[in-house]
Amino acid sequence: MARDLIKSDLTIKALQAKDKAYRVNDGNGLVLLINPNGTKYWRLNYAFQGARKQLSLGVYPTIGLKKARVQALEYKSLLLEGVDPSQKRKDKKDLIKKTNEIDQRVADGIPLENSFTDVAERWLIDFEPTVVPATFKKVSRRIEMHILPFLGNKPISEIKAPDLLEVVLPIAKRQTVETAHRVLNHCHRIFKFAVAHGLMEYDPSPAIIDALPSIKVTHRAAITDPREVGQLMRDIDNYTGTFVVHCALKLSPLLFARPGEIRQMEWKDVDFDAKEWRYFVTKTETEQIVPLSTQVIEVLNDIKKFSGTGRYVFPSVRNNNKPMSNNTVRIALRAMGYDKETMSAHGFRTTASTMLNEQGWSPDAIERQLAHTAKNKVRAAYNRAQYLEERKKMMQAWSDYLYSLKAGAKVIPIRKQGT
Repeated sequence: MARDLIKSDLTIKALQAKDKAYRVNDGNGLVLLINPNGTKYWRLNYAFQGARKQLSLGVYPTIGLKKARVQALEYKSLLLEGVDPSQKRKDKKDLIKKTNEIDQRVADGIPLENSFTDVAERWLIDFEPTVVPATFKKVSRRIEMHILPFLGNKPISEIKAPDLLEVVLPIAKRQTVETAHRVLNHCHRIFKFAVAHGLMEYDPSPAIIDALPSIKVTHRAAITDPREVGQLMRDIDNYTGTFVVHCALKLSPLLFARPGEIRQMEWKDVDFDAKEWRYFVTKTETEQIVPLSTQVIEVLNDIKKFSGTGRYVFPSVRNNNKPMSNNTVRIALRAMGYDKETMSAHGFRTTASTMLNEQGWSPDAIERQLAHTAKNKVRAAYNRAQYLEERKKMMQAWSDYLYSLKAGAKVIPIRKQGT
């Protein structure tokens, strides 16, 4: 085909409209189409894989002769690379359209379809009914803080093990190793959800578990020597802080529940007639029954005069509608001279567990009282019914024993009484 048959823009301007559309060749497939209404369009004719095709290059004079030839040359060069110019331009248009849609979704605050954020939100919808609100809030918050800023807009199918490691490993360094493992576990569950719904081929999280530092199991400080326990009980009696904290300290060794459960104790859950404290354990998602000894009832009667008209047994000093701070008992122990290597708020559980086991009480009854629920739900329900009477005797005997140590009695471990 001849080249450069159109000499210049002056030649094009001189072309007049006719009754029918006609074409003027410029060579190498570039043609100018002149319509009966006088409009002039650039077209590029070419062959790809044996098929004849045509590509529009724009309207004259918006696209002049020189620019039309440059565009034609660029598209022709794609043919030498085995690329269809029409498909190339279509792909470019699709990419621009997709980019604009993504920008609009981001501007509207809508997660990108099948992005990590999108899939995580869908998983959270399924996850929420299976846990208590506090757990759901913690999991949602970790995902929002630690993952979404880095992988949120990335298509979940494109996330590989190195991408995940690059996000999770710094968490172990700037936060804690435990937090890093928790975040990785959340990702693992989201990826499993994505695999199940055909959104990705495999879960990349197992591949990086060994790349994270292992969680070091640290046992919370606790006093288990009877003489030292007796001194601790006397120190608690002599505590000079606020009345509410003093009562919380008194009950901590007697009840040996989790510190968070004691500080959030509500009056509606305390049954003085049945001598029981019944509440929901969020950690194990089970109902817990704590038999109340006469010593516990005495302390509760004392503080009831102070906080009995409110919701919480141990209200915050700043707001009666909130429980006291989760660090209150720990801080009180430090004020009494017990450092973190000697005794912790959680250590009252270790003290009770160790000494009650030494005294011969049923390990199952002790574990049930600690709310270490069996994984088998049927067994857990059976244990709850079976050991309640024994736990009532154990809790009263435990309070009696602690008070005897406080009084300076000889250290003679009390053994389980016959049933």
